[in-house]
Amino acid sequence: MEMVGNRIFTLTTGNGKRSRLRRLKNGVPQGSVLAPLLFNIYIFRLPTTVSRNYAYADDLAIMHADGDWQEVEGVLNKDMATVGEYLQTWTLKLSTTKTVSAAFHLNKKAKRELKVKYNNETLPFCSEPKYLGVTLDRSLTYRPHLESLRKKLTSRFTLLRRLAGSGCGAGATTLRIATLVLLHSTAEYCALVWYGSAHTRLIDPIINDALRIVTGCLRPTPADNLPVLAANSTC
Repeated sequence: MEMVGNRIFTLTTGNGKRSRLRRLKNGVPQGSVLAPLLFNIYIFRLPTTVSRNYAYADDLAIMHADGDWQEVEGVLNKDMATVGEYLQTWTLKLSTTKTVSAAFHLNKKAKRELKVKYNNETLPFCSEPKYLGVTLDRSLTYRPHLESLRKKLTSRFTLLRRLAGSGCGAGATTLRIATLVLLHSTAEYCALVWYGSAHTRLIDPIINDALRIVTGCLRPTPADNLPVLAANSTC
């Protein structure tokens, strides 16, 4: 039971000074194996709301769909009050600096912002919120997310190109592993969410160029053949 109770800590500064011992009254050790399980058990009974609840670890989202703005605001405000009571009961604190409201619709002329409150304070409205690392835009085209992803992949592709051109150049196996670690692990994150977007063409050229480095293929090589050839490159 030392994991959830009878825990103490002290703070040591850079000049060697140390604070007195203090006792932790709640929480679990960060990075421990059981911490995620205990947290999931702790928040298992989330309150019932009109909105749909989506949760991953401590990232919670509530969503409501309706054709009337006032109805959406009314439901969300009521549900936020319900969630607030639950958090207060279980001594949890909502990070208001990371909590925003957002609206998703296809009406380009609708410039209205949602007014959702928590503890009598209006939450900031964000037109392109980020949830679990994915940037969401108003019409869910995922273009902002893919544009950001392209910049990240471009910088990593530069490292791969330098690796391939240093000295005699790295072998195909090394280049293949580097491509999987540097590019594909990043490009495939949450791909099931945005793979149907028309803007995936923003990142396709970078991935294909990386596969050409791995395989040694030239540009006339059909792009559809590059993943197969890269998987078989072991020399």
